[in-house]
Amino acid sequence: MSKFAPTVMAAALAGTMLAGCATYTGQTQDPNDPNRTRTGALIGAGIGAAAGLLSGSDATERRQRAMVGAGVGALAGGAIGVYQDRQEAALRQQTAGTGVEVTREGDIIKLNLPDGVTFDFNRTEVKPQFYPALNNIASTLREYDQTIVEVSGHTDNVGTLQANQTVSERRANSVANYLIGQGLQRERFEIVGMNYRYPVASNDTDSGRALNRRVEIRILPLRA
Repeated sequence: MSKFAPTVMAAALAGTMLAGCATYTGQTQDPNDPNRTRTGALIGAGIGAAAGLLSGSDATERRQRAMVGAGVGALAGGAIGVYQDRQEAALRQQTAGTGVEVTREGDIIKLNLPDGVTFDFNRTEVKPQFYPALNNIASTLREYDQTIVEVSGHTDNVGTLQANQTVSERRANSVANYLIGQGLQRERFEIVGMNYRYPVASNDTDSGRALNRRVEIRILPLRA
């Protein structure tokens, strides 16, 4: 499983992608309805765009070819939105009360796994208490298997760049490997450590640094 370091070009293009990123909004207020936009859905949208660039073009195409070769069908046209609507609703229901935040960026579903609920302090192994939440996520990903899964680790800016890069990679791998261990195809996954390059809050406060320590999972439709 390869690891990718962010490039200057990826960072520069992230803003362009963010400008074209659609925020999914709807009409109903049912908390399990995929059309309901959560407060703060735009926070960190740029991080998702940057992570998407790392597995964009070449890497995503490789994943798509591998999955189609393994007999997983691709989605086309309006089927993509309907498929992701159903998957998002299932993920919201399965992660309710776990601390996992589910947001939507166009046809991409994003899960934010906060450091505090996923890992013990200064550790890179997933907390056993968080296994049930990951089991539920894995169950949904097994059901909706026509997707590519990007897992990215993020840190605050305390410590050296290399130390934070290592932590971000190990945490992303811990989450991805646990999900793969629940019967998901390894070919579906892109795993990347982003260190502290893409904060969602200020690193000048404890609360901001806590928000920046996270693992993000982005679920992209397998397009025909």
